[in-house]
Amino acid sequence: MTPSNAASSPDPTVQPVPASVVRQVDAADSTLHNPMRAVISLGANMGNRLENLQGAVDALEDTPGVRVKAVSRVYETSPFGVTEGEQSDYFNAVVLVKTTLPPSSLLERAQAIEEAFERVRDERWGPRTLDVDIVSYQGVLSTDPNLTLPHPRAHERAFVLVPWHDVDPGAEVPGRGPLRELLPSVDGQGVVLREDLSLVLPD
Repeated sequence: MTPSNAASSPDPTVQPVPASVVRQVDAADSTLHNPMRAVISLGANMGNRLENLQGAVDALEDTPGVRVKAVSRVYETSPFGVTEGEQSDYFNAVVLVKTTLPPSSLLERAQAIEEAFERVRDERWGPRTLDVDIVSYQGVLSTDPNLTLPHPRAHERAFVLVPWHDVDPGAEVPGRGPLRELLPSVDGQGVVLREDLSLVLPD
């Protein structure tokens, strides 16, 4: 699925994948010898929020070396760091992927997807058509300023922890502890399940 303002154009970040590459990725995915497990958080509070989230899921699945394995339910949350009423609420979800890409390449892909949906980075807490954040990558701990792992504020954000718990209730935030132990500390952040909405797991 593509952004609503580009419905007639393909995602410019998606290139044709040679059949040989597809076979290699599928083989790695089925044998579990090579793929790494990553957790990706999605958010949008501009435009068609649900369509933007679904577009991100689809674009991740279309990425060579990435397979989407699970998609959480959709949650609605108030924007962080701004006065109430200044911005629209966010739709948030979490995606679990298996990937043969290293973290740096997965980050490049996440940023390319954001750019395809015209993400603007003018201000820290500004509204977003789409956020695609790598929350965790195979338990890796990294202080690299370009990609800190796990995401440095994931353990403090209900809009990350709640949907993550949906798809992997036994998971842990590396270095911070199990989700079930972290959830009580974010209980008052007002994450609302949108039972009327859902994202589609790619075939």
